[in-house]
Amino acid sequence: MRFFALATDYDNTLATDGQVAESTWAALERLRASGRHAILVSGRELDDLLTICPRLELFSRVVAENGGVLYCPDDGSRRLLAPAPPESFVAELRRRAPRAYSISETLVATVKPHEHVALDVIRDLGLELQIVFNGDAVMIVAPGVSKASGLGAALADLELSALNVVGIGDAENDHALLRACGVAVAVANALPELKKHADYVTHAAAGAGVAELVDALLADDLRSVADASPRNRVLLGTRRDAHAPATGAAATSIAAAGEAKEPELAWLPTYGTVALLVGSSGCGKSTATAGLLERLGAAGCQLCIVDPEGDYGSDDDTIAIGDARSAPSLEEAVQLLTRPGRAAVAVNLLRVPASDRPAFCANLLLQVQRLRTRTGRPHWLVFEEAHHLFPAVWAGANQALPDVLETALVVTVTPEQLAPALLRQVGTVLAMGEDAGAALQRFAAASGQAPPPSSGNDPPLAKGDALWWRVGAAEPPQLVRLEPGRKEKRRHRRKYAEGLLIPERSFYFRGEHNALNLRAHNLVLFIEIAEGVDPDTWQFHRRRGDYSRWFEQEIGDAELAADARTIEQDDSLDAAESLARIRAAIHERYTQPENPSLPAVLTGAPDEPQSQAPPLDSAE
Repeated sequence: MRFFALATDYDNTLATDGQVAESTWAALERLRASGRHAILVSGRELDDLLTICPRLELFSRVVAENGGVLYCPDDGSRRLLAPAPPESFVAELRRRAPRAYSISETLVATVKPHEHVALDVIRDLGLELQIVFNGDAVMIVAPGVSKASGLGAALADLELSALNVVGIGDAENDHALLRACGVAVAVANALPELKKHADYVTHAAAGAGVAELVDALLADDLRSVADASPRNRVLLGTRRDAHAPATGAAATSIAAAGEAKEPELAWLPTYGTVALLVGSSGCGKSTATAGLLERLGAAGCQLCIVDPEGDYGSDDDTIAIGDARSAPSLEEAVQLLTRPGRAAVAVNLLRVPASDRPAFCANLLLQVQRLRTRTGRPHWLVFEEAHHLFPAVWAGANQALPDVLETALVVTVTPEQLAPALLRQVGTVLAMGEDAGAALQRFAAASGQAPPPSSGNDPPLAKGDALWWRVGAAEPPQLVRLEPGRKEKRRHRRKYAEGLLIPERSFYFRGEHNALNLRAHNLVLFIEIAEGVDPDTWQFHRRRGDYSRWFEQEIGDAELAADARTIEQDDSLDAAESLARIRAAIHERYTQPENPSLPAVLTGAPDEPQSQAPPLDSAE
């Protein structure tokens, strides 16, 4: 289920002349029986609603006074969401226009044309208040108070997200309510401007329109309306195959004709998309992922990111649990995701042994699916390095995965490493890197799908480009320049210094004749092993540029890579001196105040106690 609540205005939406028809009450009963919530959001005072509305018990919450008061019909409790009108404002209104205003707990109400008096008083007293219209009715409330803010408080109580709510209204003060909801609906008798911004306008007026909406919601979860709404999509990038930049004579011809074309944008639905992003290191996969998740968060989507490599840290938008020292707690992850205001929770698996990660992910997925059944959240599941979570050889994938994953992003190096049970749920594939076309073919073979049609002229992919294939579509894959994020992703230094990088991202000291197989899964171990290998082995990898390549492609530190490359190419340095300089370059970047307890192997303090350092796995 996608929509878990219906938020409705009262006057001229649910009710006509203050009364609700029995057929409308019956529709709300059907809504409740489906497991959904009804939320009443009105500009009326709460005591007024308690008097004229006989069946408030059908509502899980009631928002009154245009967002100023929250009422729970189950226990009769009420909570003020806004301050009372200033005493000086009330006194001056009564002096200038006696009996023209009604004063409630958080709101001052009047009718046109008395708003001019209120505006004059606000100006004369230097107050910060806002005037809200609802037909001929006029309300004066504190700044920031609206039906949307009141709905937000109601949804926090119910542990729901506004994306999982359908809103319906008719008048000026319903704009904020409809903007806040996942789908916006206007009744047939609504103002033209409100209809213009609605995703759907009912055929019937007022309460009959609400009943019409309820029946449409119960029929197919309002799928066709929601899928067509611009608010239910996220930017993927720019289609390069549609409007690739012209060059040479073609560019001159276009310029002469004045035919500048806008780039055609590519979009992903924010619900019902199971997308697979594949590509090797260095193709821009991480940047594209970060940008997509950033835009999903900005669209109000809650994310649960399963992070085997510790790429995500806590910031204003994300809270990370687990780190290089301790494994994450399933209970903590679920508790955090239960809060609708938490944009993203990253579950860091650095300290979960690789062999245990599929089972851990399966247990997390079970808990998350229960939460999704109750609330529709988290909206997106993100599986980074998914081949470590759902490996192709894992027999338990069929039992671990739900029948319908609904909405997820799966990121991996190559599709054939993933369990077929996961691949069969993928509906969108984004393939990056030089072998993107071959990766699509491998996906089709591994998932049992017919291969994508060939365009016959696939252009080369630059870094940040992807072939976008909607699985089963008749048209060939499209070339898309994926939109990067607006803010730079912070490097998580402790992960690279002390964490457990996956095997394919680790550094291996092998030597010229592959006599060794010493794995360094972080920078601490890299330095420790480097100081123990023979000079010939160190120099072998140095001459090949292996150190700078690892720093750039796997550690993701271009500056460290540049310094290492300079050291590698300096023929005047012997093995010991070049090792000392590379160690110093690492020390400069990875022993800042952010990491005050790094082991002595990096800090250059051999006599310092090592108790603060995590245990290092033995080299393989």
